[in-house]
Amino acid sequence: MDTPAPVLWPGQFCQRTFWSTCMSADSATAAPVRPGTPAAPPTSHHLGLALFVIAAAQLVVVLDATITNIALPSIQTDLDVSDANLAWIVNSYALAFGGLLLLGGRTGDLFGRRRMFQTGIGIFTLASLLGGLAPNEALLISARVLQGIGAALAAPNALALITTTFPPGKPRNTAMGVYAAMGGVGATVGLLLGGTLTDVLSWRWVFFINVPIGLVVLAGTRSLVEAERDPGRVDVPGAVTGTGGLIALVYGITHGGAHGWSDSATLTAFAVAAVLLVTFLLIQARTAHPMMPLRLFQDRNRSGSYATMLLIGAGMFATFYFLTLYMQLILGYSPVRTGFAYLPFSFGIAIAAGVSSKLVTHVAPRVIAGPGLLAAAAGMLWFAALDPDSPYAGHLMPAMFLTGLGLGLSFVPMTLGAVSDVAHEDSGIASALLNTAQQIGGALGLAVLSTIATSTADNKLSEAAGALYQGLATNDINLIARAQDALTHGYAMAFAAAAAMFLAGLIVTATAINAARQHHTEDAPPAHIG
Repeated sequence: MDTPAPVLWPGQFCQRTFWSTCMSADSATAAPVRPGTPAAPPTSHHLGLALFVIAAAQLVVVLDATITNIALPSIQTDLDVSDANLAWIVNSYALAFGGLLLLGGRTGDLFGRRRMFQTGIGIFTLASLLGGLAPNEALLISARVLQGIGAALAAPNALALITTTFPPGKPRNTAMGVYAAMGGVGATVGLLLGGTLTDVLSWRWVFFINVPIGLVVLAGTRSLVEAERDPGRVDVPGAVTGTGGLIALVYGITHGGAHGWSDSATLTAFAVAAVLLVTFLLIQARTAHPMMPLRLFQDRNRSGSYATMLLIGAGMFATFYFLTLYMQLILGYSPVRTGFAYLPFSFGIAIAAGVSSKLVTHVAPRVIAGPGLLAAAAGMLWFAALDPDSPYAGHLMPAMFLTGLGLGLSFVPMTLGAVSDVAHEDSGIASALLNTAQQIGGALGLAVLSTIATSTADNKLSEAAGALYQGLATNDINLIARAQDALTHGYAMAFAAAAAMFLAGLIVTATAINAARQHHTEDAPPAHIG
């Protein structure tokens, strides 16, 4: 989320083996592993089911960050949610998810990645059911927090389980390609599903849809292979300071984007985050059993991958936000049409992720990721040339596809760079760091680029967004045109800033990442996926 053929969607994997695998005696699935005991590899016919399980889990965790957005107006009307609390339906998930990722990854290293993955999916599924049944805003926001906790346990351990389940070489690279594609495709699928389910059924189905997916994933987790656990113990001071610092940081970023960077609550959150995160790093440097071993950052390729993924997240998630606003406010698209309009982006990511999963065995990662980031930046600059009358087929569609191709080429090398050559006992926290970088980057990018877009639009027309709604209410064609022109100008500047973020990622990739190509392991057992 193997080419030359296009990347397969999750439901297409294991066409010949899925049912026989589900009904088999699971003789090849590893038993729970004691510390220091390596797991036996699964037989080849289990790898397809394992890939389906991991891809579906990654898809549902990522799409839940966007699937709720399109349903917000319906939720507000149905539950009588105040404007002040509406944003918390989105932000509560982001806070819990981003803040608990490191803890979620470390608990997998200590207590078993498959066990914590199952726990996370179970919590996420239950929370989705509660969210769909929520009778008021308080219970809905509580369910979103619970969803974020489940996602924080599931996401890093899903990536770690790839390294323990799939043998090095083609099988692992293919699995990484699917995982990476789901990370990019999930956001667009969320927009498509959110609009369709809200229009056809009810906003409650944006939560209910996770329940059957979660149950299927749980049923297939026996195909996943456990590996050595870290014999250490929970670093309680590190967990408290690290988690608290990340939550304060994400809150400061989201609050700053909405209420201003000089707002007292924003500054307080950043101050708390700085104190807690500095304390966290000091604890990690001195404790015998750190939650986040600092040795992970000694590898320049791994550190470069984390930094690049932060910049990719910053540009990518903001892109969805501004494109959605442009298509709905400027072009007048419905939510469902907006979701379908994103399909070229999904196709671009899926195709490129499949190609890059092949290329990593032949060329160095930066040779793949560098051109990919350049293509993504070019796509952003193409978006920066939008005007209120830009055609979909001639402008938006090719720019989306180009951006998707570029990001798809970047995801797999960065993902491999973050988890390659990591000791099994550190695979969970290494995966969590990658997820954390992307989530923090997404929150920071959205906040910063929103500030740029709003200030640029308001410089051209005071309170441009409010002017648009006023013009629509009074049918003032001239005011509507002026407001749309100002807003489009603001979006264009945000896209240009996103291009700069991708170019910064290109610089990091070119200067920090010097890994060689991913070699096949000669003694890896043969495997067939699909």
